[in-house]
Amino acid sequence: MIKTDVLIIGAGPTGLFCAHQLGLIGLKCEIVDNLDKVGGQCIELYPDKPIYDIPAVPECTGEELTNNLIKQIKPFKVQFHLNDRVEEVKKNGNIWNVKTNNQKEFEVSSIVIAGGVGSFEPRKFPTKDIEKFEGNNLFYSVKDKSKFKGKNVSIFGGGDSALDWAMELSKECNINLIHRRDGFSGAEASVQKVKDLAGIGKINLFTKYQLDSIQGNGSIDSIKIKHDDGEIKELKSDYVLGFFGLIMQLGPILEWELNINKKTIEVNTENFETNKEGIFAIGDICSYPGKLKLILSGFHEGALAARGCFKYARPDEKLRFEFTTTSKTAQERLGVKK
Repeated sequence: MIKTDVLIIGAGPTGLFCAHQLGLIGLKCEIVDNLDKVGGQCIELYPDKPIYDIPAVPECTGEELTNNLIKQIKPFKVQFHLNDRVEEVKKNGNIWNVKTNNQKEFEVSSIVIAGGVGSFEPRKFPTKDIEKFEGNNLFYSVKDKSKFKGKNVSIFGGGDSALDWAMELSKECNINLIHRRDGFSGAEASVQKVKDLAGIGKINLFTKYQLDSIQGNGSIDSIKIKHDDGEIKELKSDYVLGFFGLIMQLGPILEWELNINKKTIEVNTENFETNKEGIFAIGDICSYPGKLKLILSGFHEGALAARGCFKYARPDEKLRFEFTTTSKTAQERLGVKK
């Protein structure tokens, strides 16, 4: 049993900043996320894409933003529980008992749901009998690009992730880029760059094709792709990458008796608490009049939710508002050296 003040569900930017705000006011928290890495959508969908609307930061990538947020909460020694999903939430008196699908159990006074628009899972190939290759030669994200060096890699998809990785891996790999349509949904500059690379033979581009089958015993030898007109091509492939976006599901949250409106959780704007005392929702998953789905908004929501958690963790104490520029207590918690 893990006992802490607050459990944050979701390790995206909003959840990370909420952890910072909790630490500033002296509360401890742990973070659970269904993904295998910290950063949420910023890391999973656009780690290298520039973001232009973070206050006082003219431009940064999703990866840079995530790394800075992780650095910011380092003094608070936040523990992450990745590749894990909250399955069950029950209240016992003033304490919430939380269980995950990895059999972890938490006792907390508050829960902050910062799960974007739900649990993220990669959208997979519909092709039959290819699960045996997943995790070995077939992937839905790239964790270590060095393994593809000098190999034949077939990439499926027409969005930014597929285009970006096709361009990046074409520097050291033989790339097949396959998309089911002629048109691409990625950035125009990336589409043009891919077409330019195809024009000089750095990328083999196949449009109006989809995966038909994978050949190999234990590892991938080749793949067959099928055109809209029924034509079949066989391509030498050592690895297959599928970038079809993420399936975003509320999952078990639907069973927690929260007020749900169009797959978002209704909250009040005083402290972003839900209809359940001690459960808060911040970021894209929460809804209220005038809601803007911006990272900036999530930071604001996280700051107020953290202070809403205080009354449950320290019911006999009054929270004093203090600025970090002048608060000795806050600076001590941050490890500021004088």
